[in-house]
Amino acid sequence: MDAVLLVAVLALTVIGTLLVWSSTRTWAPGSTGLVKKHVLNVAIGLTLYSVVSMVDHRLLRAYAPLVYALSLAGLVVVITPLGSTVNGSHSWVMLGAGFAVQPSEFAKLGLVLLLAMLMAQPAEGGDRPRGLDVTLGLVASAVVIGLVMLQPDLGTAMVVGVITASALVVAGVRKRWIAGLGLATVGAGAAVWFLGLLEPYQVARFTAFVRPSTDPRGVGYNSTQSLNAIGSGQMFGKGLFGGGQTTGRFVPEQHTDFIFTVAGEEFGFVGSVTVVLLIGVVLLRGVRIAWQCEDRFGTLVAGTIVCWLAFQSFVNIGMTVGIMPITGLPLPFVSYGGTATFTNLVAVGLLQAIYIRDRRF
Repeated sequence: MDAVLLVAVLALTVIGTLLVWSSTRTWAPGSTGLVKKHVLNVAIGLTLYSVVSMVDHRLLRAYAPLVYALSLAGLVVVITPLGSTVNGSHSWVMLGAGFAVQPSEFAKLGLVLLLAMLMAQPAEGGDRPRGLDVTLGLVASAVVIGLVMLQPDLGTAMVVGVITASALVVAGVRKRWIAGLGLATVGAGAAVWFLGLLEPYQVARFTAFVRPSTDPRGVGYNSTQSLNAIGSGQMFGKGLFGGGQTTGRFVPEQHTDFIFTVAGEEFGFVGSVTVVLLIGVVLLRGVRIAWQCEDRFGTLVAGTIVCWLAFQSFVNIGMTVGIMPITGLPLPFVSYGGTATFTNLVAVGLLQAIYIRDRRF
């Protein structure tokens, strides 16, 4: 395996476990908060990672439609009475015993594999995918985005859009496809805004991003407290379990969406930069794997996964420091979560599978 990639991911999971422990120990049941459950999720995710990394990624090309179909089935289940609402988003299926599944996370993987399968075969006599395959990929992405927006989950819909655009760029489609997708995205965004299709809490998040100081105790509360928590850590932080903002729960959802604020307060600027650098190592190793892979399908899978993880990391960290609106996206490998943890580690397992086979053949 790529040892550097593996070490970086393991380091992020260890840091994330400490941050989850610190941010949940004062309010979750038991003296350890949610850390035991998080460790269980990480263990399951690493098991899935190991299994996927041992699979020849070229065999997955044949099963991509099946994986995509199963992920669509999960999205359909969510919008039935079996789905549950958490934090205003109807995107969960409760399994009992405190466990839940978010099918939209699995849909990211399903779409990555399907887009790679469709665009891996270039048109005869050229090196670009056929127009029909590109159209089918855009339709498949539109179906996923439509089902996700019914929940509604704007953050995941944005990630799906980035996955689609990334696959087109990596596949080398003509610029008119990229331009058309960009115009369609702008048009869809304008329609959603002017037709009032966003939920009130989503509108409040954008309002807080544009004018966070207008209502610091209302719509701008999360952004204001997030900046306060990060800034209070200064250079070296207050130490693990020593963050007053974290202990007092001034920032909501600090174990998931706002976990970077815990790193900023308790580990300071140095700790925050360490997290960013480790994520950068993961992304750079993924780019290297995509660049060196001689198999077109593997290159598309690896390149799209890198863009997905990069965008989600940028949005999560960006919203905690005030340069991006709050979207509810977790920080890969660091935030508390079950389905998201599984999906991220499976994605890294795919990178490892591509790396192993590329070196062998």
